[in-house]
Amino acid sequence: MTVEDWQYGGFGLYVHWPFCEAKCPYCDFNSHVTRQVDHGAWAEALVAELDRVADLSPGRVLRSIFFGGGTPSLMAVETVSAIIEQACKRWRPANDIEITLEANPRSVEADKFRGFRDAGVNRVSLGIQSLHDDDLKRLGRLHSASEARAAFDVARSVFDRVSFDLIYARQGQTLEAWRTELRDALSMAADHLSLYQLTIEPGTAFWERAERGGLRGLPDEDLAADMYELTQELTDIAGMPAYEVSNHAVPGAESRHNLIYWMGGDYAGIGPGAHGRLTLSGQCHVTEGWLSPARWLTEAQSGSGDRVFQPINIQDRVGELIMMGLRINDGLDMDRFDRMIPGLLNSVAVHDLVDEGFLMVDNNRLKATARGRLVLNSVVARLLPDD
Repeated sequence: MTVEDWQYGGFGLYVHWPFCEAKCPYCDFNSHVTRQVDHGAWAEALVAELDRVADLSPGRVLRSIFFGGGTPSLMAVETVSAIIEQACKRWRPANDIEITLEANPRSVEADKFRGFRDAGVNRVSLGIQSLHDDDLKRLGRLHSASEARAAFDVARSVFDRVSFDLIYARQGQTLEAWRTELRDALSMAADHLSLYQLTIEPGTAFWERAERGGLRGLPDEDLAADMYELTQELTDIAGMPAYEVSNHAVPGAESRHNLIYWMGGDYAGIGPGAHGRLTLSGQCHVTEGWLSPARWLTEAQSGSGDRVFQPINIQDRVGELIMMGLRINDGLDMDRFDRMIPGLLNSVAVHDLVDEGFLMVDNNRLKATARGRLVLNSVVARLLPDD
């Protein structure tokens, strides 16, 4: 891999705020409920971690900052401001830098949003998840549908760029119910929607409930596939086509930060459990913060919050690029793989998957077809290099 390979996707900063009001039963992110947060200590530790990583990666153009969680809208405005200010001192911000903050409807306040905007945030992503009260309760959300709509209106009054998330393939949901809800969401939408199929992840409350036979009414595979296809149809009609498996945008309004991940760029990850990819001296490194907020804070105050900092081998890196790249419409640049290691991409598997209608090659870019996206995990598994 060449020293410059990461520039294919660019460079961004991910900041993880681990605290929430409540833990959602489907959530497998590193989020924690706590009664009290020492915001001053956390601000100092996050800025110190930013400085540590900036010392390793000087001279880069910073294309994006993303505050994720957890519920970053629970952060103090001063903390967000300090991180943005320091990041833009340590790296050169792109002229069109995108700075996104995730928010839950219950933590939306107009005054606080104006504070985030004044600090430099220029895009907000709201975790609405459903436009129906009964489903919100099943999903463990604390907000109501009316609160979600009000929060969206507040966000739109402050920010030009607002995205929100919805989860479909929920318990008891029919295809027609999803059609009605999605049309409603599209009528609200600004320029970006994230539409995720409910997945039951190990370690979540939903997983434990499903293991006991208590999570009933989930759509079968055929219905879930129909919901996915309906999602593509309606978003296309509305002028917000998918640019990634679960993400839809008006052309030009794609999430620049997430495109760094999907296009195999570098990103600094700071905060508990935050992942990063940093190319240093021509070698891509994996970084990961300590999961426990208390442990991370202690370690960060002692010099480094990273639990993992190690080179990634070329096979694993190529596997990542395949998994991420096939999620986006632009697909994979096959020349890029040849520059890394000639012949590393399994040409036999590519040929077979093209013949079977799961992949296509367009201008030497490898892309998943509509059929391939329905079984993308299986497609990727066939392409991954042997150990």
